[in-house]
Amino acid sequence: MNLKREYYQNEFSGHELPQEHRPIEDELSFYIAISKGNVDYIKDDLKKKNFSNPEGKGKLSDHPVQNIRYHFIVTAAMITRYCTYGGLEQEKAYGLSDFYIRKMDKCQSITEIANLYESMCMDFCNQMLLLQRSQILSKPVVLCINYIYSHIHDRITVKTLAEQINLSESYLSKLFVKEIKMSISEYILNLKVEKAKNLLRYSEYSIIDISNYLSFSSQSHFISVFSKKVGTTPRRYRLEHYRSNWGEALL
Repeated sequence: MNLKREYYQNEFSGHELPQEHRPIEDELSFYIAISKGNVDYIKDDLKKKNFSNPEGKGKLSDHPVQNIRYHFIVTAAMITRYCTYGGLEQEKAYGLSDFYIRKMDKCQSITEIANLYESMCMDFCNQMLLLQRSQILSKPVVLCINYIYSHIHDRITVKTLAEQINLSESYLSKLFVKEIKMSISEYILNLKVEKAKNLLRYSEYSIIDISNYLSFSSQSHFISVFSKKVGTTPRRYRLEHYRSNWGEALL
């Protein structure tokens, strides 16, 4: 049986009991609200439990749990693209999406997946709210930040960034400080420390592996920077936070 014939037979067999989908306007309003950081709208929408309700949803699988898994992935993909278009750093947006899809893959019930769905939606919405509250950034600074996120595991210098954006080092440095309120090097170190905190919490990589992974000049340099910014050593941080409060990992 070819696919076209199978499709029409399936359409005919389900004609008497059609499953109406949620109006497209509602879906678009939902995605736009997240991309605008409209927390109140999203909270109210999530209270309706539309995601876990099979009514108004397409049937992507005959198995209820697998069906909601597919819908989770579709929603994550749509939110990611709306938020990226809304200004969220591309690597951060895709990182969030990948994180939640991997967590969803381990869920065993519709309730678990629905709860994770709510966490994902609020996470993206809060990220966009923070972005909306921050000042509008110039294109060079946005490109600079995107490059930093994409190459955070490398050794990044102002010279490298300036060459990528085709600006002088001094001009880019002044522009970055003016808009971000900190130097490029400080911004990079802050981001590396945040990545290190997540790795210490949710991975089993050793401290020296994390130091190398994030391209610190040495383990002692990593420990010194981490201790100064976090107020405790990497070892102590891992002992206190290892695999706790996973939902906060990407906030």
